[in-house]
Amino acid sequence: MAHDAPQATGPSKLVIRNIGLILSGALEKPILDGDTIVAENGKITAIGRFKDCNVEGATTIVDAQGTTVAPGLIDSHVHPVAGDWTPRQNQINWIDSYLHGGVTTMISAGEVHMPGRPRDVVGLKAMAVFAQRAFWTLRPGGVKVHAGAPVIECEMVEEDFKEMAANGVKLLGEVGLGGVKDGPTARKMVGWARKYGIQSTIHTGGPSIPGSGLIDKDVVLEADTDVVGHINGGHTALPDDQIRCICEGCKRGLELVHNGNERSALFTLRTAREMGDLHRVILGTDAPAGSGVQPLGILRMVSMLSSLGDLPAEIAFCLATGNTARMRQLDCGLIEVGRSADFVIMDKAQHSPGKNILESVQLGDLPGIGMTIIDGIVRTQRSRNTPPAGKVPEVVAK
Repeated sequence: MAHDAPQATGPSKLVIRNIGLILSGALEKPILDGDTIVAENGKITAIGRFKDCNVEGATTIVDAQGTTVAPGLIDSHVHPVAGDWTPRQNQINWIDSYLHGGVTTMISAGEVHMPGRPRDVVGLKAMAVFAQRAFWTLRPGGVKVHAGAPVIECEMVEEDFKEMAANGVKLLGEVGLGGVKDGPTARKMVGWARKYGIQSTIHTGGPSIPGSGLIDKDVVLEADTDVVGHINGGHTALPDDQIRCICEGCKRGLELVHNGNERSALFTLRTAREMGDLHRVILGTDAPAGSGVQPLGILRMVSMLSSLGDLPAEIAFCLATGNTARMRQLDCGLIEVGRSADFVIMDKAQHSPGKNILESVQLGDLPGIGMTIIDGIVRTQRSRNTPPAGKVPEVVAK
């Protein structure tokens, strides 16, 4: 099994030079001018031209070889269980494999596949605290897994949410996967969660696992969770008129997932664009699931939305980075000074007909990943999962 990657043991300074394209992750300015990024002790300290950046004292120098640097991708919807193993498909090293797909941060939508998952209040609270602690202590491949997302049950009271928040729980699992499936109860408990700083997500669409059920627009709108989980279904989507009603009826996050209905994802994207609400759209895989695990799921969503949704590739990458970071209140996902130095370095895949990485993605191809970096530390080099990149970065000094 993959284990926690080494952390910096002293002061560190990373310099990435000779960058061909910098994708910021921010919708308002998706492409940045510059060829160099500097990070010290895991945080970005400079972005610009090499001649203007202080690169003295670098402990690691990466020559990007003219390739593209983007924020590390964020998967807004995963279902982890224990370390880098999932019982859903009895697979190990799935998180490490996602890292080779450019994902550096994951958000749990509930540890629902835990064998013998407790449904009683004491047990579900204990499991949430355990998962939060375990995944923050053990980071497979260095990936940041925000876990400890309890599936709420009808017997819970306000004090339970206060207690969980005091013990570090910051997320709720998908509302609707447990006993709470009606709007009034969900709204009450989501309100308690919000009061104590716990972010919420709701299951949207038809049932996915035993114990779940249909969650339609009326429940979604009344529950008023922070994120409308897999609005394109997980796996079964709501009718288009209900999806539009949700988009228009609230201002919460609209999550599109790989393991959902692709046509409904494109419909949601078009609706959000018409409304001027692209900033609400975030991406996840909803894995591990019956469809398996998808190490390249986020990249595939970016490519699909760009190519079939007529979305510029630099904007599509924002849905997988900065949008999620802002919606989820994370310190990564954007290339700006002060943010975590989490990057994916990519180039167009070999023999792609696109002239560059952006055109190749808009044509429906996946980019080739040459390196991932988390907290300013190189974690992987040439990806074992993506097509080979035309050019790959090199660590030239360390």
